[in-house]
Amino acid sequence: MKSLKTVLFGTTIALGLGFFGTSALADTLYTVKSGDTLSTISNNFAGNNSLVDQIAKDNKISDINLIHVGQELTIKTDGTPSVAAPQQVEATNNEVEYVAEPVQEAAPVQQEQTQEAYTGNSSSAKEWIAQKESGGSYSASNGYHVGRYQLDPNYLNGDHSPENQERVADQYVADRYGSWENAQSFWMSNGWY
Repeated sequence: MKSLKTVLFGTTIALGLGFFGTSALADTLYTVKSGDTLSTISNNFAGNNSLVDQIAKDNKISDINLIHVGQELTIKTDGTPSVAAPQQVEATNNEVEYVAEPVQEAAPVQQEQTQEAYTGNSSSAKEWIAQKESGGSYSASNGYHVGRYQLDPNYLNGDHSPENQERVADQYVADRYGSWENAQSFWMSNGWY
């Protein structure tokens, strides 16, 4: 019986080494974590944004700006090691990227000299964003986003009232950033929130 266990164990080890010791390209199963975007995931695996469209296609993601914490993504890699932890990527254009969940602890963001410094409370951060996004107008529109906080109209469910805009904006910021201060800090670094 002992020799049978030894043979089975040895065969299992050999098979395992055969699978994991090959140089064939393998897919990686990645679980989305808080703060991830397709852009940060692509940067972790490729060092740039070149995998964003491929990840979306391979995982049947229709909106590349929307992923969820816990979602498992198949990522085709070339066998090179990936960066261990997701990193925040500074946007170089005005594309919107939605993170999976609010970032609880963010690394300090170094501000450019042309950006304003911020110190204040939630209401002043909220007002600051409203002024940047719409000049404070509940009826503002950029052709797609609407209202004082330039929200996706789908979030508003057809109710563009000031009360609903306030409620939805508060929920969006709480879910995504945890606080209006964090949202403002992100806006100051990226030009959007």
